[in-house]
Amino acid sequence: MAALTDAKRLVVKIGSALLVDRETGALRSTWLDGLADDVARLRARGTDVVLVSSGSIALGRGALGLPSGSLTLEQSQAAAAVGQIRLAGAYDAALAARGLISAQVLVTLEDSIDRRRYLNTRATLEQLIRLGAVPIVNENDTVATDEIRYGDNDRLAAQVAVTAGADQLVLLSDIDGFYSGNPASDSAARRFDRIEAITPEIEAMAGDAGSGLSKGGMKTKLMAAKTAMAAGCDMAIADGFILHPLAAMEAGAAATWFIAQGTPQQRRKAWIGGMKPRGRLHVDAGAVRAMTRGSSLLPAGLTDVDGEFGRGDPVEIIGPEGTRLGLGLTRYAAPDAASVKGLRSEEIAAVLGYPARAALIHRDDMAF
Repeated sequence: MAALTDAKRLVVKIGSALLVDRETGALRSTWLDGLADDVARLRARGTDVVLVSSGSIALGRGALGLPSGSLTLEQSQAAAAVGQIRLAGAYDAALAARGLISAQVLVTLEDSIDRRRYLNTRATLEQLIRLGAVPIVNENDTVATDEIRYGDNDRLAAQVAVTAGADQLVLLSDIDGFYSGNPASDSAARRFDRIEAITPEIEAMAGDAGSGLSKGGMKTKLMAAKTAMAAGCDMAIADGFILHPLAAMEAGAAATWFIAQGTPQQRRKAWIGGMKPRGRLHVDAGAVRAMTRGSSLLPAGLTDVDGEFGRGDPVEIIGPEGTRLGLGLTRYAAPDAASVKGLRSEEIAAVLGYPARAALIHRDDMAF
């Protein structure tokens, strides 16, 4: 059985109904303080934490006095603009009181579909985590239209888990796991402790209903589980309404765990290794030795460039004897890669005219 205590990098999804009082539209400050305590404890023991939080529209509509029920796109965007400030401020205050730095990251569906945006998001999250910040990710509802929206934060959280290379994802919900039926109307419904494969039978058990403030139902949670599991990330559905919900999970509170096969690193490298290369990067013996030790490929070790490719495209890595060493996602387009071959990192900006990333291919983006 997976356990929260095993997490090295954890993504936690928080729905609107957990953060915002349904009747008053006000922030549930006591609940948020409990979550912040949980995050601080996880961070103190060395677990990286990323939060994916709803709540901006719910907070904003209350502040603007918008009516209950469905909002127009323009009303939703206006509510999000007002609510995002309040939401970010609430997280910042709660985490700062516990000695933590928060960072707001706003994304849209396009940021995961477009390879360059995906790599930028991945690099930003990685840098924030390395610097000790707690990223607070939300969909950028102020600019997103229906065509470029995730539409629910369950799937967004799963994509963030994939992007961040998380090994665990927790969806804090209004229910303590996945059931064979709706426990509110079916007394025979049973909760699953562990699910290792999402079968047609499992999918048939999912309903559509969400809570009053959230859009996600159990079907969207299964979609999130599929995404997470395919990337080597375990996912849990757990009761989020209790105070200190993550501490409760650690103490054995009921939850359903969806168990992935393999680790995020293994699944990512398998994914990269199956790509069709768009070009070739030829490297010298020094670069081969460095990569063998686990280092990234730097421009200094590049000797030649073949093909037409853009940033984020898969390229073959070719050794000095013409042997194919592996495949990687390049951080430079072909013309820029050719311009910086053989250069030391401090020389790159003068040639390209702008500060560039030190690695030509990061070690996490290689498959041998």
